[in-house]
Amino acid sequence: MSTIRDFALPDLGEGLTESEIVAWRVQVGDHVELNQIIADVETAKAVVELPSPFEGTVTALHAAEGETVNVGEKLFSCDTGGPGDAPAAATPVETDAAAAASTSAATGPAEAQEPASASAEPAEAREPTLVGYGAGAERGPKRRPRRLGGAALSDDLVPAPPEHDRIEPDTATHPRGNGDGTGRGERPRSTPPVRKLARDLGVDLEQVVGTGERGLITRSDVEAAASATASTPQQPVSQPTHGAREAASTETRVPIKGVRKHTAAAMVRSAFTAPHVTEFLTVDVTATMELLAGIRADRAYAGRKVTPLTVVAKALCIAAARTPEVNSRWDEEAQEIVRFGHVNLGIAAATERGLVVPNVKGAERMTLIELADAIASLADTARAGRTAPADLTGGTISITNIGVFGIDAGTPILNPGEAAILAMGAVRRTPWEHRGEIALRDVMTLSLSFDHRLVDGEQGSRFLADVGRILREPGLALTMA
Repeated sequence: MSTIRDFALPDLGEGLTESEIVAWRVQVGDHVELNQIIADVETAKAVVELPSPFEGTVTALHAAEGETVNVGEKLFSCDTGGPGDAPAAATPVETDAAAAASTSAATGPAEAQEPASASAEPAEAREPTLVGYGAGAERGPKRRPRRLGGAALSDDLVPAPPEHDRIEPDTATHPRGNGDGTGRGERPRSTPPVRKLARDLGVDLEQVVGTGERGLITRSDVEAAASATASTPQQPVSQPTHGAREAASTETRVPIKGVRKHTAAAMVRSAFTAPHVTEFLTVDVTATMELLAGIRADRAYAGRKVTPLTVVAKALCIAAARTPEVNSRWDEEAQEIVRFGHVNLGIAAATERGLVVPNVKGAERMTLIELADAIASLADTARAGRTAPADLTGGTISITNIGVFGIDAGTPILNPGEAAILAMGAVRRTPWEHRGEIALRDVMTLSLSFDHRLVDGEQGSRFLADVGRILREPGLALTMA
């Protein structure tokens, strides 16, 4: 006899409740080793590799690529071999595998947990649960079908058959009503080619009775329904114009998920919670650009990516020490203002998955070169989609570099829980008053948004002026630090 064990989506930490299956690394029938990577999943913050806590043969994949799965729901099943059907007690290696999944998300080691049952069963008959996995996970919320490539995906579709054979759940096991007779549930069982045919012929599959096996709707069922509709007199309807048809044919719908979903929720929460104020300052940064040119020409710093962003980051840390109100947080529940003694500097990074803001821990203790290395490392990791959740939390103040897109100024929205965010614009060669004459100078505009509950106008202005003074004359940092 064999033992079939199920692996559920573990709790990846930071309050994340769902993940999207980006790619499966295994297929049904594959033999997997302990800790072998079985799938890449995307949370609202990062792409995470999930290792297998079992060794055995994959018997089922319970989610399709592109589908979102809730924490605690089954991902795959594995035949681990051995006698009996009863689940075996968790072994140290299984616990290690769960810890590996959590560690890959940089949330710390996973812990083995006992089921929340007061049952008097013998210890050897009880199945320990891994983080977000086990008996308790079976009771997780039912997964809603998601659309992928025009088809609705449901629990009983996995392992996924070939596209031409994939079918929808039938009404016998998945009633169309929502339980009160007032709404629709999941769609009738049919294959993608049949659904496309129905769309082309204008047939509503909800009104078609399937004659195939287990109520499957076939091509002939759709064609018969179309013929019946055609024979029924129809009221004349106005036809859309050519322009309207052309506009409809070019419409594209993109699911809101992953980083985009998380960012949207955070920005709405911030915009309607913190009263934003934005101030602007245009600065002659010629001396800063000359400093950077000198560093790049120095062989001692060969290969180090020191940029205007690096200098702005260093200037921000120095200025924040002089105006600590910008490096604080409003604790609504405790009715307290929390002022941080450290700077965890968030750096907004545009990636293919959307905007992420990883932060440099303890940025105020770093030299200019150390900051350059830390920022470059965060940017590379973010672009690769491998930012750890720990790097995306705990930020105290942020910078966004809109200048890389050729933009001069903007009104950035605060990251939730932070008091200020500084946007740096493009460096432009501009005619500028210098020592009583007009000269071509390198000029940058800074935009500072701050939470007016935490930062008064005088404090925000003083902070922004300090950053500008350092960029105008970097040597002044020696007198301000």
